[in-house]
Amino acid sequence: MSTPVQPRKSVTGKVWLITGANSGFGQAIAEAAVAAGDTVVAAARRPETLEALAAAHPGQVVPVRLDVTDPAQISAAVADTLLRFGRIDVLVNNAGRGLIGAVEEYTDRELRDLMELHFFGPAALTRAVLPHMRAQGAGAVVQMSSMGGRFSFPGVGAYSATKFALEGLSEALAQEVAGFGVKVLIVEPGAFRTGFAGGGALAQATPIAAYEPTVGPVRTGLPDSDGKQPGDPVKAAATILAALDAEHTPLRLALGTDAIDAILGNLDSARKEAEEWAQVSRGTDFAN
Repeated sequence: MSTPVQPRKSVTGKVWLITGANSGFGQAIAEAAVAAGDTVVAAARRPETLEALAAAHPGQVVPVRLDVTDPAQISAAVADTLLRFGRIDVLVNNAGRGLIGAVEEYTDRELRDLMELHFFGPAALTRAVLPHMRAQGAGAVVQMSSMGGRFSFPGVGAYSATKFALEGLSEALAQEVAGFGVKVLIVEPGAFRTGFAGGGALAQATPIAAYEPTVGPVRTGLPDSDGKQPGDPVKAAATILAALDAEHTPLRLALGTDAIDAILGNLDSARKEAEEWAQVSRGTDFAN
């Protein structure tokens, strides 16, 4: 159950609203924020999964029920947080899950559900907190994307599509709200030991045999990697807090050696291709 709303109380440090705070990056960021002396409104679809986190940090972690695909729950979570603490300093849009499959294998329902979770939900939460951040002249929105939000590969087209959309929205958002003292940080992790690749966080589309050569290795390899990923969520959370505290917070923050190497490689490849076709591209203008 969500903690009953109490009258507004004064707190030191920042007030965070973190979705998907019951595991993975969400839990690691919540614990890092608490260690820094901040207060965390920890959100999850099932708030009972947050009991241990709240018990470990009494008074600093407040569990709330929040399904980010439910507009009414978004409004309630933001309103309750403002009623309790009078402000929201950092919003972390972290809730998410994976979906493996070839593009032909996805159903409309699978695509729409993932977009609701990774794009429309974070967009709605962001819109809900922005009036308050603008009014207080400060704040930060952290969008948990992925290295798959910069490039894609067979088997993860749906997941990447949702993260591409979130990054495009956030890039514009950062320029729109900078003048109000609001930061936007897009986090692009590689493979981290968050449980994302195991349990119920990773769904699979119904396979088509023809795609086994391209999608098959991802279909088996990603679940098999669970617990063996190179990334440390605790170090990732500390890096996110440091980036938010920096005088010049980056728009995008890649996390993990695999992520930064792959992103740099993709950028090099994209630039090479653009330069190879630059003359053709310029040739489509009206003649002077």
